[in-house]
Amino acid sequence: MGERVTFKANGRMTPGYLARPSGSGPGVVVIQEWWGLVPHIEKVADRFAAEGFVALAPDLYHGEKTTSPDQAGKLMMALEIEEAAKDLAGAIDYLRAQKGVTGSQVGTVGFCMGGALSLFAATRNPDVGACVVFYGGHPNVKPDLAALQAPLLGLWAGQDGFVTPQVVQELDRELTRLGKRHEFHTYSNAQHAFFNDTRAEVYDDSAAADAWKRTLAFFRQELQR
Repeated sequence: MGERVTFKANGRMTPGYLARPSGSGPGVVVIQEWWGLVPHIEKVADRFAAEGFVALAPDLYHGEKTTSPDQAGKLMMALEIEEAAKDLAGAIDYLRAQKGVTGSQVGTVGFCMGGALSLFAATRNPDVGACVVFYGGHPNVKPDLAALQAPLLGLWAGQDGFVTPQVVQELDRELTRLGKRHEFHTYSNAQHAFFNDTRAEVYDDSAAADAWKRTLAFFRQELQR
């Protein structure tokens, strides 16, 4: 369903994966986990396209990917956050310019590292009209929550040792204090990366199905106005 593309970002070309629906629909930027732009993320983009969205998954590692947790950790920590922010801004501009993309704003959705970057991109870019975070965390990503304009849907794992319930509670309190519109759902028995169906040791079918349903409903409500 999808195709390999490149787009301009920060004076260079950034690769990505673009999946289109049969007709037109809102645009969604799908942001990778620490593994890179792997087939799982491309499949997520395809799933969005099947539901009527134009989905772009930018390759923030510019061709690097891995199945090794150690190497993934190194790639994540080596990621220059400002460079990633520019890649994401380029992805948003490219997606908004695509034929068939409806509305003036797009959504962002990311997983783990990508979840943190989804929120980060939303705080940096008013062209983001809706933001979804799946158990998002990155030690070097510090979003300016006061600048957030888009509504946020957060999907969390109750048994997450990386993005702990305490971290989620603190984020909830800060967003509430700032008066930011957000909705959080925690799956009490789920583990970090519960949405990734290529990882049998953590995948949770019921949590993943519910989170997907909520994500689609959220984007349809916020991006099809």
